[in-house]
Amino acid sequence: MPKSIVAATLDSVELEPAQIPPEWILSGTPQTRSKMLVRTQDWLENIVVWECTPGSYRWTYNQDEAVFVLSGEGIMTNDKGEERRFGPGDMGFFPAGTTCTWQHPVYFKKVAVLKESMWSPLGFCFKVWSKLLRMIGLSGKAPL
Repeated sequence: MPKSIVAATLDSVELEPAQIPPEWILSGTPQTRSKMLVRTQDWLENIVVWECTPGSYRWTYNQDEAVFVLSGEGIMTNDKGEERRFGPGDMGFFPAGTTCTWQHPVYFKKVAVLKESMWSPLGFCFKVWSKLLRMIGLSGKAPL
């Protein structure tokens, strides 16, 4: 499969309707839209643009997620009851399996990098394999 560089102007990306599971919604009627911009060749990571209208909900992360806030405001409360405000320019990392509550008093838009969790020993083996491929000059080429 040929590789290509992906570039996007985030304000002009056509987002598609998405949905927060109804049982996760705590207040309001938050409406979401999103668009996957990139999926890595190994299918382990995705880059997504996501937006949400005002409301609050409980969110469980089933993948590691790094978020970069583009606009709006989000107030996140973790399971320890600690609050953190997220606004434009802020970033956060949420490991797979964590849960928190989000409240958006205004429209909120982010870029999220989603990564599938992998058993640590398996991840280490892939890292070693990649290093070996680079050392023998096969980096970026199909190993089989």
